[in-house]
Amino acid sequence: MQATTHAPRAADLFHQGLERQAGAALLRFGAARPRPAGRISWTGDGAAAWLDDARGHVWSVGEPEAAAGLVLRAALGSPDRVREFTGPRGTETLVARHLAVTDIIEWIFRWTLEEPPLQRAEDRVITLDESHHDEIRAFLAEHSPAHSTGPGSADVSLWAGIRNTDGRLVACGALSSLRDSGAPLMASVATDATQRGQGLGAALTSWLTRHAVHHHGFCTLWQLADNTPADRLYTRLGYRNEDPCVSARLVTP
Repeated sequence: MQATTHAPRAADLFHQGLERQAGAALLRFGAARPRPAGRISWTGDGAAAWLDDARGHVWSVGEPEAAAGLVLRAALGSPDRVREFTGPRGTETLVARHLAVTDIIEWIFRWTLEEPPLQRAEDRVITLDESHHDEIRAFLAEHSPAHSTGPGSADVSLWAGIRNTDGRLVACGALSSLRDSGAPLMASVATDATQRGQGLGAALTSWLTRHAVHHHGFCTLWQLADNTPADRLYTRLGYRNEDPCVSARLVTP
């Protein structure tokens, strides 16, 4: 692969039909169609990429070498706008041949079109509103400090939870949305550490998935690659595992 400072060519992300191929569900669900007026996007031979300008983040899917080429061309052509990227696993190694890369995170974009099997304790799930935000915030701070989103986020459409017999919150989670497409994204599912092993996380995850599929036709989520318990749960609930991804930051001089 030869790096170049030429600006990547703008194109319709979907003209190749790439989103229908295995490993490109991030494009299928994550990029709005038709193209929003303000989105900058590019395609290459076997890859597509688009810029989340507010975050300085380039998203790419397809073959790793082709995806890395689009990331490099975007980063080298607009170094003041591109600070981080996501691509298929292996993209980070190829990009690192030309630019310094740090904060590498391997994860999986998972999705389902089907309602999951009913889980034990799913009937205990309740919806939570703005009056519960302080409670949710405190719960996440204690039981999931690295949660991806919190109460008050504009992307969240729904919070749900499970309470113990004494009324104490013992699990919570949210339905958020992907920034570009608005697709439903499950986020910040957490369980009280003292209550784990009772199926509460499975019940809440199943309930949120069912809600999303019923209202939107599908649900998506992000899973860290080394989270084996989550991998088993999501597989049991019917989430596809075809999209291994990697995200990283570009080190600016």
